[in-house]
Amino acid sequence: MEETRPYVSWDLMQRFMVDVFKTYGVPEEDAKICTDVLLESDKRGIESHGCNRFKPIYLDRIKKGTLLPKTEIEIVKDTPTTIVMDAHNGMGMVASYKMMEMLIEKAKKYGMAGGTIFNSTHYGIAGYWTGMAAKADMIGITGTNARPSVAPTNGVEPMMGTNPLTFTLPTDEEFPFNLDCASSIIQNGKIEFYKRQGKPTPSNCVISENGEDMTDSAEILKQMRSGHAALLPLGGPGEENAGYKGYGITAVVEILSAALAGGPFMKELSGVSKEGKPQMYRLGHFFFVINPEFFMGAETFKKTAGEICRALRASKKAPGAERIYTAGEKEYLNYLDRKDKGVPVGEAIQKELIMLRDECKLDYTFPFE
Repeated sequence: MEETRPYVSWDLMQRFMVDVFKTYGVPEEDAKICTDVLLESDKRGIESHGCNRFKPIYLDRIKKGTLLPKTEIEIVKDTPTTIVMDAHNGMGMVASYKMMEMLIEKAKKYGMAGGTIFNSTHYGIAGYWTGMAAKADMIGITGTNARPSVAPTNGVEPMMGTNPLTFTLPTDEEFPFNLDCASSIIQNGKIEFYKRQGKPTPSNCVISENGEDMTDSAEILKQMRSGHAALLPLGGPGEENAGYKGYGITAVVEILSAALAGGPFMKELSGVSKEGKPQMYRLGHFFFVINPEFFMGAETFKKTAGEICRALRASKKAPGAERIYTAGEKEYLNYLDRKDKGVPVGEAIQKELIMLRDECKLDYTFPFE
């Protein structure tokens, strides 16, 4: 489908977002990290986690006091191959960047490394962190818990987050194999995106507290915030289409995100106190880096991974299907399409950008004005 939204250049958007973050109290180097993570999402076409979330997930939470602009990182435990980090309710993206830098160095020396972060906040697209490992010719694995929004199989109560379990594997191609997706059928950011676009949420993705299917995007967000609706795990409702598998993956991520660091979990991550007041989210993340050089070598790994991906794409297609993709390929194609154009912004985001510019008293002119 042809893009009709106006584009804003990456350079302009990057400078603007950094300046806004700085106005909100985020140190410049931290602001650059956070901006890069958000815009990387838009470059890959993952608009549910890009500039769409700049204001509501980060700036609004800084204003509300549930996200601290300055990230005070504390290394609680550090061994040759492991790290436990306390982010002290600062920017999850800043803490995660530091974590991956440290783990990659450990894996270069010892072959494997793993770390956990607790008392953190939303860390952007999980694939950014595993992608850091892949750029170093290593395997990256990460997961994070989140505010409760997903019901267990045969349940209707939101108990766990959308909890992605993400892998990036280096290949001998121009792009890595990158599996970065929620363990629910749909995630909150996608529903927020549908609402902005005035579109319904697809059927069999969200369940009401009465067990009914929900598709009205605005109503879904309203009911989810009050705990009266829940997302469904991969596979959908019940066990007939293996919803229990998605439920199991979601639970694994919840346990690893909390238990390895001894952090809070499930309903404790709601961002709302028992008295109904805003409170810190205190999320947990886990990260693992594996260095193929300590097995049969990085080049052998990349060649085999590439051959597997090419064989999958060359396999027999279903009737009517144009092509077969491997994980991360569509995002790479989006990047090729957008790298010289910039980020497309719809009317809702245009209004937010203008509002933020005026609020922060910044001297910017956008191409859509």
